[in-house]
Amino acid sequence: MARPCHRVYAAVMRPTPRPGILQIANYAAGDMTLPNFSQPAVLAANESPLGPSAAAIEAARGAVANVHLYPDADTVALNEAIAKKHGLDPAWIMCGTGSESLIEVLCRTYAGPGDEVLMPKFSFPMFGIFANAAGATVVTSAAPNFTADVDALLAAVTERTKLVFLANPNNPTGTWVNRQAVAKLVAGLPERVMLVLDSAYAEYLEDPAYDAGLQYVTKHPGRVVVLRTFSKLYALAGLRVGWMHADPETITLLRRARFIFPVTAPSQAAAIAALGDTAHVRRSVEHNQQWRPWLAKELSARGIEVLPSGANFVLARFPGDEWKTADSKLKAKGVIVRPIPPLSGLRISIGLEAQNRTVVEALA
Repeated sequence: MARPCHRVYAAVMRPTPRPGILQIANYAAGDMTLPNFSQPAVLAANESPLGPSAAAIEAARGAVANVHLYPDADTVALNEAIAKKHGLDPAWIMCGTGSESLIEVLCRTYAGPGDEVLMPKFSFPMFGIFANAAGATVVTSAAPNFTADVDALLAAVTERTKLVFLANPNNPTGTWVNRQAVAKLVAGLPERVMLVLDSAYAEYLEDPAYDAGLQYVTKHPGRVVVLRTFSKLYALAGLRVGWMHADPETITLLRRARFIFPVTAPSQAAAIAALGDTAHVRRSVEHNQQWRPWLAKELSARGIEVLPSGANFVLARFPGDEWKTADSKLKAKGVIVRPIPPLSGLRISIGLEAQNRTVVEALA
């Protein structure tokens, strides 16, 4: 029998990545499959359990007939639909391939080696990933009770701070700060610092104490931008559509560094149709209003700590490594959730009624 050939490679020099790249831990998306379950309940990615509007699906299908053509690079019709929905000027809107592409281009445009990008502890991981990828230094401020603290953020600002990210409500904790806190943060930041308010879950929070921050973009042009998404409430996660409210000068600068065609034609068509289906949007909001507090109450009644949430998920925390046992019990019932090891917890998306009840039964 021939012996296997093991090639020996001499040590060679190879190109090295930017300094910040080596500091990035690979981001692993949530699991989608589970052995022995053909259709597991996937409650790991904060997707809408009711799915997208039928009108959005039909619009996307119609646009597929012309996929041999490039889409509108400036997403003019979609910008106008968003502007009409929120009472904004279309010139102050820029769309992207999900919110992630907008976070990335903000970091690449405004931060680099020698700069600092500031955010509360336990923030959305992509803030830090893209800041490091741009070569900037990531700085985190204290977050008592897993909630952003505006005073701590302001105290952490230095001469090197270029961007401040605040997800409100925050992912993965679900916690949020009120309009007074946001106003204090805007007023307290130096004019040379840009505040990025990521309001991806804004539609789920109807508390009058909450403010998604759109008003500050026009009051402080160039200093505040707001990010929104079609992935959550509008259930278009697979089509990747996000949008930014920013002043035209900022948008002009960002367009120099972004993709030429950031949103596909079917995605643009689906997003426009989704905005128009107000009945479906309302059903999705009402479903979350019913089942998020129900799930939090049922888990709390069983001795599980649940953080207050303004999103379409809850974060359940466990002593020590007991979250691993809880995760195993859920998988045994065919339920996939998102482990958050640094918080000793599981992030559980709000699902359909049967799925929510299965979660409670599995953890009882």
